[in-house]
Amino acid sequence: MAIYALWNNKGGVGKSYLTFQIAAEYARTHRDQRVLVIDLCPQANASSMLLGGIEAGEAAIENLSGMTPPRTIAGYIADRIVSPYVDTHSGANYLTHVRNINGYVPDNLYLICGDEELEMQAARIQLACAAGPNNAWQIVHTWIRNLTEDVRRSWNQDDITVFIDCNPSFTIYTELAISAADRLIIPFSADGSSKRAVRSVLSLVYGILRRPGQPQSQFFRNTQQYRMALPLIYTYVGNRLTQMNNSSASAFRNVVLEIFAEVYRVYQANPGLFAVHPGGSPAPTNRQSFRAMFEEQINDANTASVVSGALGIPMCSLTAGTKRFAGRSAHVNQSQLDRQQPNLRTFVATIE
Repeated sequence: MAIYALWNNKGGVGKSYLTFQIAAEYARTHRDQRVLVIDLCPQANASSMLLGGIEAGEAAIENLSGMTPPRTIAGYIADRIVSPYVDTHSGANYLTHVRNINGYVPDNLYLICGDEELEMQAARIQLACAAGPNNAWQIVHTWIRNLTEDVRRSWNQDDITVFIDCNPSFTIYTELAISAADRLIIPFSADGSSKRAVRSVLSLVYGILRRPGQPQSQFFRNTQQYRMALPLIYTYVGNRLTQMNNSSASAFRNVVLEIFAEVYRVYQANPGLFAVHPGGSPAPTNRQSFRAMFEEQINDANTASVVSGALGIPMCSLTAGTKRFAGRSAHVNQSQLDRQQPNLRTFVATIE
């Protein structure tokens, strides 16, 4: 079982969009596996896309969150708050078979739906970390890992793949997601603030100091105290990079190179934080081989990207032509699909 968290300490880099696209394409190309998406972002954007987009998807989220108990991540968290230090083994009760709602996705794709209620549960999760036994913080930070084990056992399968969509802020539920993951995918956009955000990821999760005297995060210190494994960095992904005129493209390349330099510096000092892949491959020994293994770039498909998310049609299944949503029509050009579909297929082929 492999668990991937998609996180960057910055909004607007396309974490939810990338979660939707990666999970759908991975499920399509791995029909012998069941694929699970856990939406740990209160905005539930990944859930909305998976369940059919801005109309059907939003209606589905309302339906799932209105059940008693809610068949969402908030329903599971409510179970755990009641029994914070004893595993309830209830995670599989909150599964949604996505194909039953959205016919455009593969039938081996499942979801623990996002829920805005997660925001209101945060204080109670933090309270559970502080109360109880001496290792309460550690126990609470295994809740999402417990959830994935519940699902795996209910399916009676060892070979499942999990993708967790995270909230940008390093809140308690983001900590739970990071604690559950084996591997970390870091999306970024080609702007200056993305470089700062990648530095923040490295600092908050791995204790990499950005400047002398900077305090380490409480999360990192606690993981060290309880000897908890951290996810290995699997890749950093330039997501929906814009291809415009030469000057814009040059500016974007410069930002990507700066982010590469930041991550490569960490690799040189701490190679054990990175997941060498595919299995059996030699570890990178220079800048070129490092970029080849750990850097990915997904081009922006413009209107096609918007339509894909709005209708819940995975990019690699989207076709050219006029599409309607929210009472309007939009035309998808084949050239737009050709910009992003190959990137996604190539990237997903590297995921183990």
